[in-house]
Amino acid sequence: MALIEFTKKGIYCEQGDFYVDPWWPVDYAVTTHGHSDHVRFGNKYYLCHTLTKPIIKRRISEDLNVETLEYGESISRNGVDISFFPAGHIIGSAQVRLEYKGEVCVISGDYKIENDGITTPFEPVKCHSFVSESTFGLPVYKWQKQEIVFNGIRNWVNDNINQQKTSVLIAYSLGKAQRLIKNLAGDIPIYVHNSIANLNEVIIEAGVKLPETVRITPETTKDELRKGIVIVPPVMRDSRWIKNLSHPVTGICSGWMQVRAHRRWQSADAGFALSDHADWPGLMEAIKATGAEKVYVTHGFTAAFSRFLNDEGIEAAEVLTRFGQEDDEENKVDLAGQNENK
Repeated sequence: MALIEFTKKGIYCEQGDFYVDPWWPVDYAVTTHGHSDHVRFGNKYYLCHTLTKPIIKRRISEDLNVETLEYGESISRNGVDISFFPAGHIIGSAQVRLEYKGEVCVISGDYKIENDGITTPFEPVKCHSFVSESTFGLPVYKWQKQEIVFNGIRNWVNDNINQQKTSVLIAYSLGKAQRLIKNLAGDIPIYVHNSIANLNEVIIEAGVKLPETVRITPETTKDELRKGIVIVPPVMRDSRWIKNLSHPVTGICSGWMQVRAHRRWQSADAGFALSDHADWPGLMEAIKATGAEKVYVTHGFTAAFSRFLNDEGIEAAEVLTRFGQEDDEENKVDLAGQNENK
């Protein structure tokens, strides 16, 4: 019997009788992280990393029945050992390691291998089978070092301030926003949308250190915002609120900005290729480090990436899911500008 199977509800472990990141309500859900395409409302029990618990309770419901593990800790369900290892995607993100009678399977969730300075860095886990995302599973996606990207953002902000313009960065409320705050903190104040401020409070209360930010309120003046860095979620991108700021300019922080012609972002003033997912070299490095005999490819360019792995001598299979592309709680889009939800 295979340790996992792919069902209409998601990845299922029959021996342990649980799902990993199920798409529909189940009795027992093992959760890789707090983005809405990986954790849903309605499960009877949740198992997640300690830092993910307060995030999903804030985002979904305080009434969730949640059990937690630290990285490296394990529990057993019907003889299946379940443990978590860092995925490096966002705060609290975890790869799920399953072991039963000597067989080891790792479900990665979403991951990146670059240390972003705030998320526990990715740790490769040896296994027989590996479930990998492929959000940016094409050779065109190769990230610059984040220091270079952040220097570009700082220079852009400084130029805007000198020109009396308001710098608005568009970034996901969970993950990207905290990464920007951590790496852009300095002499220029950072103003954040209410949804980001709420998540920051939860994350700080859980013991993660974040630089100080200012919650945007109706009393916050346009002049204050013009002299700072404004971070808002994607849902605000074309809002009247932004248009009413003092000479606003928008900068999109997304891996999709690696492809400048991506029509979704044509209305933006600037684009910064900053992603919380592994790029093409990162995917290959992570997969090879597992030593997996079989790779299941999900979430993204599944067909192209699985074909490449097979051509490289790594047995791989495409697994279709309800979601694909870069995750985001408000919006999702694929490379062709179709279906967006992340």
